Amino acid sequence: MATLWLLLALALLAFALLPLIRRGRGGIERVHPGHPDAADPERYGFLRQEELDVRMPGPDQDLLDVLDLVGRTGDYRAASQLLAGTEAEGERRWQRVQAFAGAASLELRERPGGVHETPGGQWLRVWRAEQPKDAGGAAVHAEFLAQQAWRTSVPGTDDFRIIMEEARDACERAALAAPGDPVPHLVMLSVARGLGWSRPEFDELWGKILGLVPHHMGAHLAALHYTCEKWHGSREEAYAFAEAAAARAPEGSLLAALPLFAVFEHLPEVNLVAGFYRSEVVVRAIHGALHAVHSARPDDPMLAHVRHLLVFFLVRAERWAEAMDQLVHVDGHVGALPWSLSEDPAEAFAVYRALAVAGYEANGGNPATLPG
Repeated sequence: MATLWLLLALALLAFALLPLIRRGRGGIERVHPGHPDAADPERYGFLRQEELDVRMPGPDQDLLDVLDLVGRTGDYRAASQLLAGTEAEGERRWQRVQAFAGAASLELRERPGGVHETPGGQWLRVWRAEQPKDAGGAAVHAEFLAQQAWRTSVPGTDDFRIIMEEARDACERAALAAPGDPVPHLVMLSVARGLGWSRPEFDELWGKILGLVPHHMGAHLAALHYTCEKWHGSREEAYAFAEAAAARAPEGSLLAALPLFAVFEHLPEVNLVAGFYRSEVVVRAIHGALHAVHSARPDDPMLAHVRHLLVFFLVRAERWAEAMDQLVHVDGHVGALPWSLSEDPAEAFAVYRALAVAGYEANGGNPATLPG
């Protein structure tokens, strides 16, 4: 986390200087603000920073419509219907469960309630009270509790453990409500990490998930966190986990990009120069992710997640044209790593986007040369 903040600070500094200097093939050329050659993301049809949607990594209009409806009316039934019509084993249902839980959590934070005020997220409580056997509502409630633990308390404290224990109970109830539904078990991965389950306990849970959805990208990302050095594993363990998943991934699976996420989770504290991002381990992970992106289905719900992380690494490696190619596909939605770790995801994304545009133009690129 500290590394990401430092990287973003350096990027912000570079962004502040972009109107004044531009790197060309022959050296440094001074460019005044307002000059036609100054980097301008809007020339490429990119949205303004204030127009970027921070709620999700890519478009899901059905979800957006339902989120807006639930937030406006407080009626949970549209959310229930949407989840009921979403394939249980797919990536999209897991993303939608997370989105509904996140919306309820955000509402509660903004309106904690009081003597004369109804707390935010009341629609989720009503959903659970009126439809206790609804599998979608049970899964959203479990994920809501897990998110509340991470957002409102500190791991290792009594408050954190109490909320996580509630989340574990909710996961078990959700699993009973829908046997064979992988989502409650995916939520339990967050619980396992938070409560510090032993490796045998984690392996038992992970084996159950693999039996249900062996190539689920979201599940692998959640499991990867447990194996990381900052939680209950090590750099070597996380790399091995990611590379094994990539090796057994079927053609068209985004699991080939998992090593890039493992690299991101273990960014070193000192290697901030472009040379590190051109090292063998990083280049290999980038190429694996690029291969995954090129072979994946265009409608894969996890595709935007991989593209966003590629933007980060390609910009740091000064691979400007490739970064621009990814930006064309994801611009407009920024609810993904690494931007979601920032207090202002739209700003973090906009910084890297501006750097990509400046680098692309400094090397001869322009809107006409950018593939659509």
